[in-house]
Amino acid sequence: MSHCHNEHQHHGQGHDHSEGAAHDHTDDVTPALQNHIYEQIDFSAINTLNESEPRSGSRIVQKTWTERLDADPELSSDADEQLLMHIPFTAQIRLHSILIRTSTTSSAPQTLKLFLNRDDLDFSTASSLQATQVLELAQSNDVQEVPVKRALFNTARSLDLFFEDNWGQGEEDVTRISYIGFKGEWMKLSREPVNFLYEAAANPADHKMVSGVGARLGSGIGGAGGRDGV
Repeated sequence: MSHCHNEHQHHGQGHDHSEGAAHDHTDDVTPALQNHIYEQIDFSAINTLNESEPRSGSRIVQKTWTERLDADPELSSDADEQLLMHIPFTAQIRLHSILIRTSTTSSAPQTLKLFLNRDDLDFSTASSLQATQVLELAQSNDVQEVPVKRALFNTARSLDLFFEDNWGQGEEDVTRISYIGFKGEWMKLSREPVNFLYEAAANPADHKMVSGVGARLGSGIGGAGGRDGV
């Protein structure tokens, strides 16, 4: 498990990322933002179960890289230590890694289960289903960059993050997270032409033709910008 701050060394010494550190991180931005997934996240559609404050899950994902060390906003769990976040993308993502900042306290999440392209998860199903990948998180004030198995996340249209427990070992009911980000590659989705053809087909028997003609007709739909969506 690597930490983002390890990527940027100056004269053999790393940055001080502790809370209250008065370091100028301007020099971090360019290398750290390589393959950063941000504009491809549908922030308005992020849904977090068991968050103590509405939309706080969305707000920590919406923090920019330069805001990653800000204490607020913060996501904290409500009834118990578990959190379940659904994060949809506006493009198809090949995920490389998860970026996360927690703390050195017992409120830091420990086990993170990732689920790919699901829109039907609740705590019961997330607990019983086999995850796409299970990650173990550290207690740290630094931004952790946790790599995923890329072959499993080549076609991510959405990602569910199930924080199953924290470092309190059952003694801490509140899980706290201050920043979540993603690294990867992305490809524009081209759903609109296909949806248009389905809606325009009055005869259900015509549906079988969609897969055959979609690529050919897609460039002619939606005006001048149609070709970009193919």
